[in-house]
Amino acid sequence: MGRTDKYDRCWWKEAVVYQIYPKSFKDSNGDGVGDLGGIIEKLDYLERLGVDVLWLCPIYASPQVDNGYDISDYYRIHPQFGTFEQFDQLLAGLHQRGMKLIMDLVVNHTSDQHRWFREACRSKQNPYRDYYIWRPPRRPLPNNWLSFFEGPAWQYDQDSDEYYLHLFSVHQPDLNWENPQLREEIYAMMRWWLDRGIDGFRMDVINLISKHPDFPDSTGGGAARIIGGEYFINGPNVLAYLQEMRQNVLDKYDVMTVGETPDVSPEEGLRYVGGERPLLDMLFQFEHMDIDNGAEGYWSVGDWSLVELKRILGNWQQHMAGRGWNSLYLNNHDQPRMVSRFGDDGEYRRESAKMLATLNHMLQGTPYIYQGEELGMTNADFDAIAEYRDVATLNFYRRATEEEGLPPEQAMEVVRYRSRDNGRTPMQWSDSTHAGFSSAEPWIAVNRNHSLINAEAELEDADSVFNYYRRLIRLRRTHPVIVYGSYTDLLPEHEQLFVFQRSGTEERLVVLLNFSADPVPVGLELPGEWNRLIGNYPPVMADGFIPGTIRPYEAMVYSQSKESLCT
Repeated sequence: MGRTDKYDRCWWKEAVVYQIYPKSFKDSNGDGVGDLGGIIEKLDYLERLGVDVLWLCPIYASPQVDNGYDISDYYRIHPQFGTFEQFDQLLAGLHQRGMKLIMDLVVNHTSDQHRWFREACRSKQNPYRDYYIWRPPRRPLPNNWLSFFEGPAWQYDQDSDEYYLHLFSVHQPDLNWENPQLREEIYAMMRWWLDRGIDGFRMDVINLISKHPDFPDSTGGGAARIIGGEYFINGPNVLAYLQEMRQNVLDKYDVMTVGETPDVSPEEGLRYVGGERPLLDMLFQFEHMDIDNGAEGYWSVGDWSLVELKRILGNWQQHMAGRGWNSLYLNNHDQPRMVSRFGDDGEYRRESAKMLATLNHMLQGTPYIYQGEELGMTNADFDAIAEYRDVATLNFYRRATEEEGLPPEQAMEVVRYRSRDNGRTPMQWSDSTHAGFSSAEPWIAVNRNHSLINAEAELEDADSVFNYYRRLIRLRRTHPVIVYGSYTDLLPEHEQLFVFQRSGTEERLVVLLNFSADPVPVGLELPGEWNRLIGNYPPVMADGFIPGTIRPYEAMVYSQSKESLCT
């Protein structure tokens, strides 16, 4: 089956995606690690929430240096996660419920335990040698590129007296996409999974797969602290490789594709998702995720402003409108929890969790819910570096304290705010021991606030964050303007309020969001009668009128039908 033309209605535009980090979702066998059996146990929960697509982070065979993003065999399931019998049961259970499954496609790099790399290390003449990127010794290194996970992007192999490239961990060597045989191996693997019945791919760091062939030294033109990025981000042949992938694989299936694309602008993004036959259906951009980066990039913390957040999101809304498609997200497995980052995880946790959800679901694009977001889960509450598990976090802490002399407590302040483990603590199912995640000690500690924030309590509370998400998801199904309507920012310079309009042929909406802990006057003329669709506080006025003041972290969505549109 061919894909739907991008200007038509299609399922992946109208879907809501739920991201599962398997290691932390639900443990079914008591080993402290989440697994496929645990996901199967919770399919009814996901159906009740109302999501359409499940995005499953890597379950492939892996040494787990980077929690599964270091794959040692694309055709096997890691034993801790379960068996193919369970995978098929999960896939069938989703399809029976009218839901779809997309898998992580991690093909910028493999594990150093992958058969290809082990063969590549045997000899320079081995045909698998060219599956990876090697350079002869040059002192001190082949070039000055840096890894995303700290330190040089090159690792010396003493046996062959050459260096291999690794943009992430030293245990994650980068693949050489210039090799056509490698590309065919990847396409064959993709077809194998699609023929098994999955419904698409989330493509990990897909815009890094093409490197500049000369591997020149960086002059600092890439993202902060990612020295060399100008030579491997949106590289010279990446579009050609994705075009080949589409022709060889994707065009033969009706599937959904989303590319993770660090450091892209809206103009660059349209190279991937624009045109008559887009290379990808949508992409994850990181501009709004970089809004609080300090001077040294990700591992430093700066101030952010609502005006800047509105500018970034609005720019993507306007550039994609009619030409491409947005992915909508405010947190994931690589980011802090959104309520701790953009809201208030204390007094107004519930209100701000709902407010941020309203923002994410009322923009044009496909919303992504990261596990636990629908409960209002917060950042980890760890006290010591020994409680963290993330390789990037531990590498930063070592560099900061041992090499740069940063006092441990100052390094810990950055870690508590920034660590990827903030989103990886176990899903909080109940107030019982280990939050109902496992009968054993989990691989990473449970957040202590699980006694107050958990699914069991949320399902029973009609006013819970969970049930608010259900209402938001239902609204998308009954109001096409939410999916397809145009976007206009009504108060772009307001420092506390985010107010925008969505306009369609039959209806228009006004979305009002307060990002502060203070009541704020709207100060905006919105004449005519309006129907309140949803809000995170009880209404204070009769239906038909928009209040003049918005309460702390309040969210309100109002609708006007075509018949009552004001001229």
